[in-house]
Amino acid sequence: MNVMTVLLLQAPGTQTGGAYLWIMLIAMFVIMYFFMIRPQNKKQKEIANFRKSLQVNQKVITAGGIHGIIKEINDSDVILEIASNVKIRIDKNSIFAAAADATSQQAK
Repeated sequence: MNVMTVLLLQAPGTQTGGAYLWIMLIAMFVIMYFFMIRPQNKKQKEIANFRKSLQVNQKVITAGGIHGIIKEINDSDVILEIASNVKIRIDKNSIFAAAADATSQQAK
């Protein structure tokens, strides 16, 4: 940031077009931050909080579209029951949403 300040203040009046260029570049970065980077970071935080709050007997949907009920939670993986007496071990990061949340979003 200091380099940009020095460049803007270095030669006032000799390169006014250069100053406008820097102002436009900074404005574009600010716009990209508020419309692209910030919402993405917010969504990632929401997903991380959801994965931390998983509970046994909660209905969930995996990233691959598998619906199931959580039967056991370990440090990095989850045992998911997808049918009666059919259990699979999946990575905790592949759990996408709670089944109740997904059905309510489809109804909208």
